Amino acid sequence: MVLLFTTVDPWMNRAGILAGGLDVHVYRDGALKVLRGNPLYTEESIFGLFYTYTPFSTLAFLPIAAVPWSLVTNTALILNLLILFACVLLCWRILGYRIDGRLVLLSALLALMCTFLEPVRTTLFYGQINLLLMALVLWDFARSPGSRLRGLGVGLAAGIKLVPLFYVTQFAVLRQWRAAATAVVTFAGSVALAWLVLPADSREYWTDTFFQSTRIAPDGHPANQSIRGALAHLARQQQAQVWLWLLIAIPVAVLSLFVAAALYRRGERLLAVTVSGMAACTVSPFSWSHHWVWFVPLFVYLVHRATRQSWWWVVIAGLYAAQGAWTWRWSPDWVVVGLYMFPPTWSVAPLLMNGCILVFAGVLIGSCVLLRRQPRTLPREDARLPS
Repeated sequence: MVLLFTTVDPWMNRAGILAGGLDVHVYRDGALKVLRGNPLYTEESIFGLFYTYTPFSTLAFLPIAAVPWSLVTNTALILNLLILFACVLLCWRILGYRIDGRLVLLSALLALMCTFLEPVRTTLFYGQINLLLMALVLWDFARSPGSRLRGLGVGLAAGIKLVPLFYVTQFAVLRQWRAAATAVVTFAGSVALAWLVLPADSREYWTDTFFQSTRIAPDGHPANQSIRGALAHLARQQQAQVWLWLLIAIPVAVLSLFVAAALYRRGERLLAVTVSGMAACTVSPFSWSHHWVWFVPLFVYLVHRATRQSWWWVVIAGLYAAQGAWTWRWSPDWVVVGLYMFPPTWSVAPLLMNGCILVFAGVLIGSCVLLRRQPRTLPREDARLPS
């Protein structure tokens, strides 16, 4: 938190953590369009942007419409900090720890440390919903595999933003058929509800807007931390070849699911859900850097490991250095935050611009090494989780 407030003026226009809120205002505008009967996807939103989330998401954002304009940004910031804290607690729960006062205090400190991770810092700055979606997924995996509610969080998260559907495949690979079915039914229910309430917007989204991948930004945008973005970055083009993206993304998705399932069966449940979260960002057509909030559970997992073997602190320092919200001042009133946005003229720019992908590659390799050293028997930790 000290780094967050000392590396850049917190009130600086377009960069200060206390002067953001662009995306949460877009969410609010989407909710207001629904209430006023305005078209959701064909009419420009606030700040000249277009709405890109599912029709169901606007129903979830309706409470934001009740917040006065002047309070929206700070309200989102406070809520995101609380959700970040809840995510850290859920990570400890998945690891099998008993939540007590000491762990709550440690979680608060870790949450504050995580605010300097670039994806978290950017989520807080824009008022994004990435932490909320991650919390829903973690809530699912903090429950026992036999829980009737397991899958509900994934379904709701996917109803707001489609990327969490990746976890349905993880449930299937793990043969947790009830959880997979619950997630699919919940997601289908969100689509049906939105279609019933917003038929015109739902038709527009699922027949047109859904297929407009460039509606967000060009593939080559520096903040696109996905395989498709990496291909565009390396080729120094605005758009990547779709066939080449699929040729790489599909095997990466399959490998990631295999590794995540193997980790889960060896008792490494938090690392498993983290690998899947990162894989979903990696194979997605477009992943803003703030989608990579999955560095938070990775950070907690590494701290968990470091309490047993001190050399893991070196790995933690490496992650913090690679994904910290380091700034570079372009002018007296403009800075970039995060290594991926540093000047493209730098010789190391092609590497920096794909920082999240490189870290994920390291996580996959490290996970494979860990699997070779782990016993094949699954600890009976799931039995201690609430149903």
